[in-house]
Order: sequence, then structure tokens, then C-alpha cells
Amino acid sequence: MNFLSFLQKQQGRRSGVGCWQDEVYPGLEKKVGENVKIYLCRNIRHLVKKADIWKGIQAGTNALIWKSGRAENDLTISAMFDRAIVHMDLDSFFVSVERLRNTSLEGKPLLIGGISSRGVVASCSYEARRFGVHSAMPMKTALRLCPQAIVMRGDMDEYSKYSRLITDVIREEAPVFEKSSIDEFYLDISGMDRYFGCFKWTKELRQKIIRESGLPISFGLSVNKLVSKIGAGEVKPNGESQVAKGAEREFIAPLSTRKIPGIGKETYKKLSFMGVRQVRTLREVPVRLLEREFGKHGRQLWSKANAIDPSEVIPYTEQKSISKERTFSDDTLDIQFVRHKIMSMVDDLAFELRQKNQMTGVVTIKIRYADFNTYTRQKKIPYTANNKVLVDHLLELFKKLYQRRQLIRLIGVKFGGLVHGSDQLSLFDDTMRDIQLLEQMDHIRERFGTGAIHRASSL
Repeated sequence: MNFLSFLQKQQGRRSGVGCWQDEVYPGLEKKVGENVKIYLCRNIRHLVKKADIWKGIQAGTNALIWKSGRAENDLTISAMFDRAIVHMDLDSFFVSVERLRNTSLEGKPLLIGGISSRGVVASCSYEARRFGVHSAMPMKTALRLCPQAIVMRGDMDEYSKYSRLITDVIREEAPVFEKSSIDEFYLDISGMDRYFGCFKWTKELRQKIIRESGLPISFGLSVNKLVSKIGAGEVKPNGESQVAKGAEREFIAPLSTRKIPGIGKETYKKLSFMGVRQVRTLREVPVRLLEREFGKHGRQLWSKANAIDPSEVIPYTEQKSISKERTFSDDTLDIQFVRHKIMSMVDDLAFELRQKNQMTGVVTIKIRYADFNTYTRQKKIPYTANNKVLVDHLLELFKKLYQRRQLIRLIGVKFGGLVHGSDQLSLFDDTMRDIQLLEQMDHIRERFGTGAIHRASSL
């Protein structure tokens, strides 16, 4: 008997309790041993209370271990309460993929990004970092610091292929995982110690990833996402880290505040001006003072400095596409007006992509004429979330599609083939000015709403 069958049987014995099966995420169970599966639940408290299968529930993860023997009544259910969160991070991902394709690049300083004089570094090798080079740096500055570096534009199709390969490996093994970017993953393996040992299991998964992809990867293991991410960063490249339960605060205490995820250049500068450069100093600062200086972000800083992070690992699902349509109040032949609406929709959708750490590889334009005949045209493009690049492609498609010279009733834009990736992925083509403009526009939208700002050319 499996877990869902057991719930059906239990429900049949009592009435008025709702559907217990709805509490279990379908298709996310993982076999972790002989007759042993892990099930992820939406609300473990709700489920076990309704099914009357477990007493004395305390706060913990939404997971159950289900063990069944040969006999139908040989069943045990165990709640998994102690958290075990893994952060897996591919080391210099773009660089590693390029070296896998061309082994002569091993050991050499390598820069990947925009190759024009106004280009930006998307990724760099550890050999280049020794000279002070880092991502998001102007390529001109990077080459001044490290003139012997090899510059490559990068290949997003290839990087996405390897990212999907590693995602598939993790999906096969992990009970619950979250893909936070093209090269980073969080795994919730709470309860694994009951059978294998969390560190041993994660170590074996890391070796499998290396074996099947040929790429180096590091991991951190602790009780929460924050400490695991910091731990993985501390053992890069190609390392393993485990922070024991209860040792989280002391582990991060001697580190620079720059090591805390979410603390950027400006926040670090302000903290340094306050005399706060180490995590142990930050955790002693009163919360009220931090809130006065940093607003609501201040309490988050204090929580992070104290290794507090209750955020859950969000089960990974691929969103296939996003789209936007505009039906005009009056059918129109004003092509300039239609072009402006296309640009406005692209601005909104591209902002949504960046908010979700995603990029698109397929763009589609849709036209519905006054007679309700509808036509679409799509194009496969290099992965991007850059407004300017996307507008160029969509306007080109519109020009090719609009051949009937009839009144237009509706115009639509769709982004498909979505992949996860951080903002560094747009650095292949962008200049520093483009990046700063997008960042400022995104900041305004985050604060005042998506309609707060658009390019003048889209109005």
C-alpha cells in the first residue's frame, strides 16, 4: 500500500474531513530506500490532524517519511522535523563550460562577457579574480587589471543545456529542490539522516553531478538556506561544507558583512561608515537602529547576522511562457501607435522576467484584425531579459507579420522557452550605461509599480 492509498482508506472510515490527498503534492514523492518514500505535504499539521495518524506535532518541515512492508498493515509514518538544507553552486559556471569545451583554457585567466570596448564582464575565472577582476566590471577595466586575459563572448545555448542536465540529475535524486538561478540550487533533505546521513547523501549527489556533467560544483549543508549559501561560498571552488546545528551563528560571526547574501556595495559602504564590517558586530547592533538607517531591510540584516532564515525551499517547476495582450477600444491603422504598445508590453514582461531571475529564448508577436482573423509569428533568439534586445526582435517580427494593411483589433507579445538566470546573463551585449538604466527603471517599478515608468519611445 502506498501513502495516498492509505489516506483514501483512512478517509473512508470517517466523514466530513475533506480530501486528505489534496494535502500532498502530487508527483513529488521520492524513493530513498527499500519500501521507503518521502512525501512533501502542503500542511503537515492539517494532514496528520485530519487523518489522525500522528500525535504531538511540533514545528518542522512539511515532509513525511512513509515506510511500508509486505503486509498491508505493516506501515509506519514518521514526521521529519530537523531541517537539513543544501545549497549547491556551480563554480564559475560559464568559465567551467568553456573549459569543458576547450581544455586549452585550463589555468588561464578567462573573461566572458561583452567584447566591445564598452562591454561588461559576465563571468571570470579564478585566475582573473586574483588580479581584482569581478563580474559586472567594465571589460575595459578588467583588461587593464589583467591584460593577458582571454576574452570570450559566451554561448547561452550551451550554458542552458548544461544547466538543464544538472537540473535533471538533481530532480532524479532530491526529494525537494528549488532552482534559484541557472547555476544554483537549494535542496531540502530533512530526515535523510534517518537513513543515509545528510552529508553522505549530498556528497554522493555532488559526485554524480561531476561525473555526468564534467563540471565542478560546491555545496553547503546547514539548517537553513542562508547559512548553506554562505558555507558553499566559503569552500569554493569545488568544495564541501557542513555547519552543525547550533553552530550557525559562530560560523558566520568572523566573516565580512559582504559575505551575507543581499548586502550589496552600497549597503556594505553604509555599514562600514557605521563601523560595522564583521557579522559579529552587525548582530550586536540594535534592531531599531538598523531599521532607522535601512528601513524594513534593517530587521532582515539583523536576522541574517544572527543566522536566522525561516524561508522554505520552494518546489521547482518550469514556467513555459509569459504573455501580454492589448485589445484596442477602436480598431486602428496607426502603426506608430501599435509599435509603442508593443514596446510598452515588452518593458512590462522583461521586468517580470528579471524579477523572477529568468530569460526568454523564444519571442512571439500576435495580431488580430478587425475581422477577427488572428496571425502569429515567432523567432528563436539568444537568451535574454534585456528590453532593448527584445524590442528589436518583436518590432522586426511585427514588420514581417503585418502585411494585410487592415485595421488591427488586438496586439499580443509572448516570451517562451524560459530559463533561470541571473542578471549577469544580459551582460554579453549590454554596456554599463544600459545596465545602470535598467537597474534604475527596475528600482522605480519595484517601489511604485510596473506602470510607474516606461521609455519615452513606448508612450
